[in-house]
Amino acid sequence: MAPGFQLPDQNGNTVSLAQFAGKHVVLYFYPKDDTPGCTTEACDFRDESSALTKAGAVVLGVSPDDTKRHQKFAAKFNLPFSLLADTEHEAAEAYGVWGEKTNYGRTFMGITRTTFLIDPQGKVKRVWPKVKVAGHVKEVLAALGGEEPAPAKKALAKKAPASRR
Repeated sequence: MAPGFQLPDQNGNTVSLAQFAGKHVVLYFYPKDDTPGCTTEACDFRDESSALTKAGAVVLGVSPDDTKRHQKFAAKFNLPFSLLADTEHEAAEAYGVWGEKTNYGRTFMGITRTTFLIDPQGKVKRVWPKVKVAGHVKEVLAALGGEEPAPAKKALAKKAPASRR
């Protein structure tokens, strides 16, 4: 069984894995809001949200960022799914994605970008460790048996369109 969790989302609501019983859950762990790779990944999930929903899946993003940072990130990129604040890295540790990382010779603790596909019975169906962002959402859709995603866009992540006055 997938480890359970209760974490606040960007709106301060408590979200638990148990509330999605009977649905596929795409649980993706990412290092930090509003950084290049994490933004691209979130926007790719956003762009395929209707195909993911059609395939019977709920998307949940998890990072160590707090709810205020998540709220800004979700609003900036018009993300239609919950971003969960794992500030104490309890869920990341339970899923085995929190650990020592090295970047430019500096060693630190953080999240390894990983996605879990959890089936409607709460079992881990598939794991994508050390995710490479390009093409990742397409792989997740294929694992769900969903339709092919929309053609890749040339531009990287885009801000949500400004509302007209």
